[in-house]
Formats: sequence, structure tokens, C-alpha cells
Amino acid sequence: MHRLQLHYTLSRDTSPALVRHPLIDLLSAVSSQGSISGGARVLKLSYRHVWGELKRWEGELGNELLIWEKGQSARLTEFGTKLMWAERQAQARLAPQIEALRAELERSYAVAFDDTVHVLTLYASHDEALLALRDHARHVGTGSEGLHLDIRFTGSVDAIRALNEGRCVMAGFHTLVGADKKSLTERAYKPLLQPGLHKLIGFAQRSQGLMVPRGNPMRLGNLRNVAQQGARFATRTKGSGTRVVLDELLSAEGLAAQDLGGDAFCEPSHAAVAQAVASGQCDAGLGIAAAAEAAGLDFVPLAHERYHLVCLKSALNQPGIQTLLQTLQGRDWQDQIARISGYRAQDSGRVLSMRGVLPWWNYRHQKSAPR
Repeated sequence: MHRLQLHYTLSRDTSPALVRHPLIDLLSAVSSQGSISGGARVLKLSYRHVWGELKRWEGELGNELLIWEKGQSARLTEFGTKLMWAERQAQARLAPQIEALRAELERSYAVAFDDTVHVLTLYASHDEALLALRDHARHVGTGSEGLHLDIRFTGSVDAIRALNEGRCVMAGFHTLVGADKKSLTERAYKPLLQPGLHKLIGFAQRSQGLMVPRGNPMRLGNLRNVAQQGARFATRTKGSGTRVVLDELLSAEGLAAQDLGGDAFCEPSHAAVAQAVASGQCDAGLGIAAAAEAAGLDFVPLAHERYHLVCLKSALNQPGIQTLLQTLQGRDWQDQIARISGYRAQDSGRVLSMRGVLPWWNYRHQKSAPR
């Protein structure tokens, strides 16, 4: 079985979208003209080139493609005829999908060729407001400039590591409001951030809490209730910001992850936790209000947290980041985020003091973050 590989080219012309193998063009030209020399003239190629390509493909495919008989025109073999038939069938069936794929690729490349649009790669902890921001920035330019956010959702810790390793320009992570020195939050993030190297940018405040079925049938009001009633609890993967928040809240209650069943039900995102509860697989899970609302669940708020954006100081003046800051400071965006359940804009688009926002910071004993 021979495998197919698809390729595309960039061009200024407006020719139809085609996914077509060059061998098909050779066979069609030689068959219609009755000779290699005639086919070569039609294709504006040399006889030697066409002959060589036909022989190469016969070797590659393990079958003869043309029949040459003295005094007769060149004809396709049965195998060559079936190749042409397969091509016609594929083109007839796939033409709409090919055109749609071409249109999508052209939209992507339009960003690359548009000097007024900036692309900003962002690794971040999963967040509903970031999805809304991506759509908002795509459709509403700031002045004469637009912004395309290339968002890759990952855990908060992994997002900052990606920034430090140069895999993105900006990272998104979140911390509990009031997390102090010697907290789990400090241990998770402090080794990754360094004053003078990183710049913190305000984004939003949001609520974290229990996502429970409508009516909250188990009357769960906090994590201790969950542990006492043996409720099936959907937790988050290690390395995610919400897992750090959960461990922080458990520590405040004098509980451990094992009191909630450990990692028996471990999900990769707020939406996945909400779905686990909505489907009846779990009785509760920790997540954001917006995810609970989208899944038709009730929400029991437990804590507020700040969602931060962070970039390297050296990148702060890049056009993409400056356009993002202006977008975040705009009234249109701040009105939009206020309509997302459990969210409100807080210092949105402002460059902030790391020590002022992260009260557990201590400059004098900070070790260098990995570059």
C-alpha cells in the first residue's frame, strides 16, 4: 500500500485549488498526444525529462505506466488507466473540501503577509477569558494594527517554563489572592520568576469553586464537606495552576489530596472537570464559574484568584505585546470580560510590580530563574 503525502505552493495567481500529483499531468499529456514528445511539448518540458520521470515512477510504483508498440500511439497500461480513474474520482469527491482547505490556509497566510497584524504566541493555563480575548483581538484592531493570539493551553508551571525556554513570547498563570510567604503558590512559581528578567501584566480576577450538579444534591459547601461525604471529586493534573490552587485550599482546611480520592478522577481542563460532573461520573470538581455555567452546573465559590500574564522584560516593547496591552486597556474588552461569569477586569493591560502583586516575593534571596 503506497501512502499519500500532500503539499501546497504559494503563488500570486488565482488558479483553482488543486491537490494533484505531477505524474497525473504527465500521463494525461502523453496519453492525449499519443507520444512522449507530444506530451512534453504540451507541458513545455524536455523529452528527456518526461521520459526520465515516467521511468522513475514506474520503478517507484512497481508497475508499467505506458505501452509503446511500433507504429502505434503510446497508450496507458491498465494500471496507468486506473491511476487516472482514481484521480478523477478523488477530484470529483474532494473538490469542495480542497477548496475549503485552501481558503483556510489563505486566511492563515494572510496574517503573515499583512504588516498591520502581529502574531503573539502565548502558552497559558486554560482560561475562558483568554479564548474570548483571542476572538476579540482578531476582529477588533487597535488603531491601525491587529493582533492574532496563538494560544497553547498547558499547565501554569509548564507555561512559565515554556517562556523561560524561549518557546513562547508570553505566559499565563494564576494565583490565589492573598497567597503569602511559605505558601504552596510561592514554592510553585517563585523559582521560575525573576525581577529584572520578567515583567508581570495584569489580566483579570476570577472565581474558583466547586462545580456541582443543579440543586447541589449533596449540599457541598466546601472541600471538607466533599471529604466527609466521600463525594467523587474531579481533580486537575499536576503542574496545572488549578492543582496548585486546590492544594493551597486543602492545606488551609488541614486536608490532603488523598482525602478527596487522590487522582482517581484527574482531568486536563475546567471544561473536562465540568463534563465529568455533568455526566454523573463525579459528584463535584474544582473549577471556574464560567465552565460550570457552560455545562449547566451550579457553582459554589471558594476563592478569588488573579490571572497574570508574564513576558520577558526584553520583549515588552515588541509590537505584538504593545498591541495586546492597548487591547486589554480598551473599554470594549473590559466590558466584554465583565460579561463572563465569575470574571472582572483587574489592572488589565497594566505592567505591574511583581513584589506588589505577589506578596510572597523576596528579592534578596531569589535564585536566578532558568533562561
